[in-house]
Amino acid sequence: MTRVSKLEPKMAKLRSVLSRYRGLAVAFSGGVDSSFLLAMACRVMGEHVLAVTAESAVHPQRERGTAAEFAKSLGVRHIIVSSGEMNLPDFVANPRDRCYICKRHVLKKIITIASKGGILHVAHGANVDDLGDYRPGYKAAQELGVVAPLVDAGFTKNDIRQCSREMNLTTWDKPSMACLASRIPYGTPITHGALEMIEQAEDYILSLGFKTCRVRHHGNIARIELGSRDIQLMLNEDLRQNIVNRLREIGFFYVTVDLEGYVQGSMNIQLD
Repeated sequence: MTRVSKLEPKMAKLRSVLSRYRGLAVAFSGGVDSSFLLAMACRVMGEHVLAVTAESAVHPQRERGTAAEFAKSLGVRHIIVSSGEMNLPDFVANPRDRCYICKRHVLKKIITIASKGGILHVAHGANVDDLGDYRPGYKAAQELGVVAPLVDAGFTKNDIRQCSREMNLTTWDKPSMACLASRIPYGTPITHGALEMIEQAEDYILSLGFKTCRVRHHGNIARIELGSRDIQLMLNEDLRQNIVNRLREIGFFYVTVDLEGYVQGSMNIQLD
């Protein structure tokens, strides 16, 4: 029995869930989850699907580009909307419910776009693994009536990757991604300068062949989180020195590598 055949009950459930909607706008970041959801929605609903991607300083430019390419490959209608989170004083203050403030703001914009196009439902790519983490953004989605088909069908992150691989989606092994603001400790104001430093640092490190990378911004200290395999690359002295030199050019005084490696939601440790 193949992996997909084991997951066929969930796939059938997902198709059933999606078939309930006459039209669906997908909050599409270009990540593994929303890409799988969008691809499945297109298969079930055809032209009655709209992809909407938020664009702002908190979203890496590299992600916007890959999102646009993926949507184009599906032939789906795709709208990029300026979300403007940095204009929200409550968000910029970076409180512990930052993601709630952001998600609610962005989803309201997507709901408005969908409504103008005659689409009654908006979906996001949350999966059941998200329910076990601190996810204030999920609460915002629930309050606004945004649906989560992958949760309804019982999909885990691993399920999504397996099905995406069998569907030949280019995103099946894509590293998890979160907005750049997640690299800044709660309570530290989010600034354009800090976001630019983070994006430039991550872009450079990824360009060297690292697959998973987070550059956590602790003032003048860069704390680099890498996947377990990528940590081995840091043993190369020349590569390591090049990274130090480049990150100092960007504006960091000290460059560190976290021995624990990449941990999703590592900034949530301080909430405990």
